[in-house]
Parts: sequence; structure tokens; C-alpha cells
Amino acid sequence: MKFNTKTIHGKQHPDKAYGSVMPPIYQTSTYAQSTPGGHKGYEYSRSANPTRHALEQSLASIENGDYGIAFASGLAAIDAIMKLLKPGDEVVSTSDLYGGTYRLFTKIFEGFGIKFHFVGMQDVKNIETYINEKTKLIWVETPTNPMMSIIDIEAVSIISKKHNVLFAVDNTFATPYLQLPLDLGADIVMHSATKYLGGHSDLVMGALIVKDKELADRLYFIQNASGAISGPQDSFLALRGIKTLHVRMQRHCENGKAVAHYLKSHPMVDKVYWPGFEDHPNHHIAKRQMKDYGAMISFTTKQDSLAGAVNFVEKLQIFTLAESLGGVESLAGHPASMTHGSIPKEEREKLGIKDSLVRLSVGIEDEEDLIADLKQALEN
Repeated sequence: MKFNTKTIHGKQHPDKAYGSVMPPIYQTSTYAQSTPGGHKGYEYSRSANPTRHALEQSLASIENGDYGIAFASGLAAIDAIMKLLKPGDEVVSTSDLYGGTYRLFTKIFEGFGIKFHFVGMQDVKNIETYINEKTKLIWVETPTNPMMSIIDIEAVSIISKKHNVLFAVDNTFATPYLQLPLDLGADIVMHSATKYLGGHSDLVMGALIVKDKELADRLYFIQNASGAISGPQDSFLALRGIKTLHVRMQRHCENGKAVAHYLKSHPMVDKVYWPGFEDHPNHHIAKRQMKDYGAMISFTTKQDSLAGAVNFVEKLQIFTLAESLGGVESLAGHPASMTHGSIPKEEREKLGIKDSLVRLSVGIEDEEDLIADLKQALEN
């Protein structure tokens, strides 16, 4: 089954009760039993829910995995991965990563005795410098948030297998439409399903997808024991969003390309970070491991100041100044004060996240309207 068909039909079946094409919203906490322990596969909705199960099947299908696990948020999904570890374990992580992930690692799990090494992974050789007998996980974002750095998933997988270390990839920016980390050797794929998978800015959810049954069982246990599950209403919305992922992503990519090239040609713009440019670091890797280059773009203006960045985002009219990304509407953000505000300023600036950096999530509106909005905001 090809990807476009999987988004609609992958591991999905009409509901057994009445043949409903879309899985019903099973808005229930508990299920009747014929005898103690005798039930139809569901006993309590924290442990399992038919709507969530349908979503988890769909997630596994579109990522070419065997098991999907849905959580209340992307951070809840990452939290579950971290609970596979124990005090004294070490993690080698991408240095350029979502601020919420950095906060979870440093403010929560460092306090539980887990050590993190934040490493520039554009050259994967840097990773092995930090691997030792205590290393249990390699954590990768690609493209990264917000600098759009590209990391060679297949090369990292070779390193992880050589050292018998778990390898997880945050695939939120690329989505399975553009990139399939499990096929490239990753053990775990993570999504903030709030973003492109849901696609309509109307839910908060996280997801993990794996192939290995033993690993899946451990993660299902953590999901149930910790209880950070996605509810049936949000699961239904995420299923609905996945069914149009392929058509949305095609338009996102078309608009992203147009916006990136416009910004790069504008005399007031300094640097544009988008993997589709041939001079973007590791463009050749993005070309090999991605189907297209996505619609996430960061840039700085030649004014190169906090005031200039704030002035620009405040003048946008079609792009909405807001947290998050990946919805049908175009969004603009200021990473230093919004998504990455939890990272200390000196650490941010080492990664290139300057106060003048703006991040765009290019939506599926008309390309000409988006460019006209950028034009007026830059020139005003």
C-alpha cells in the first residue's frame, strides 16, 4: 500500500458495530464485563480505548512501524522514552532542539540522575566522542527546531547499533510524508501530533512508533502506568487529520519553497535557513533521506536586532503570531522569546538562535497572499 493510501486506509477498518467508516468516539471511561476479567478487549480507557487504538494503528501504518502509542502531548511521549532509563544512564542529544525537550531533559531528568550531552550532529562523527558504557540513548531532531539542521539518520543508526544504544528521532517537522526514520534504522519515532499530523491547530497530542515488540510493550506499560494518554475526542481529530496529511503536506512544501526563495532574494533579509537550498549545510543528506524539504523556515533580517524581529512579526497580517506549527494556517514565531525561551541566552546564541531570528510555519493559503504579507511586513 502506497503512502497516500495508507493515510486513509492504513490498518483501518469499518467499525464492527454498525459499519461506521470513521471510528466512533468512544467517550467512556469503563466497559461492561460478562464475568470478572471477561471483556471484549477493553476494560478501562486509560489502558486502552477503541478510538485511541484506531489512531495508534494508523500511526504505525504511516511510519512503517508495527506499534503506535498515543500520548496527551509530544512532551508526554518524550517523557515516556526517558522513563526507559535509570539513574546513571547517559543520553547523547542533538544540541539544536525544541526548547521544551531541552527543558524536560535538563530541569526534570537531570534531577533524576540522567546525564545529557548536547552535541552538534551535522557531523555524526561528533557523536562517538560522547558514547561510553553508560550511554543508553541517542536523541535526534532532523530538521532541527529552529535552525533546520539536517542530521544523517542512517549514519546515526549505524553508530547506535555498533554501541547497542537506543536511537530515537523526533520526526515532527518532516512527518512520515517526507521522511521515514524507522526505515533508515531508528528504533523509535516521536511526533508532536499537535502539529502536522493533526494539522488543524485543534488538538494537543504526542505519539511514538516502533517496530520491536519488546520495546513497544515497555512503552505501552509506561503509557498505562503513568497515564498520560490521548483522549478519545483528540484521537478522533488526529485520525481525521492524518487522512489529509498527504495533500496538506504537498501544498505546505510548495508554499514553503516559494516563501524560502522569496525571502532569500529580498534585500532586507540576511540569512534564510531552509534545507532545500543547495548551500544549506547537509543539503545533500536532506535530498537523500527526505521526499521534499518541508515548510518550516527560519531567517534573520539585515537589521539583526530584537526590535526588528518583534516589529516584523507584529506587522504580519496573514501569518499569525503564535506558538506551535504545522497547521493549515501560516504561523510566525520568535524562538528566543517563545519556543526556545527556556534555553539560556548564551546557549541559544551558540546554536545561532539569535534575538533577531524569526521562524515561519508556512501554511496552505494562496502563495501570492503569503508573499504579499511578508513583503508588507518587511518593508513597513
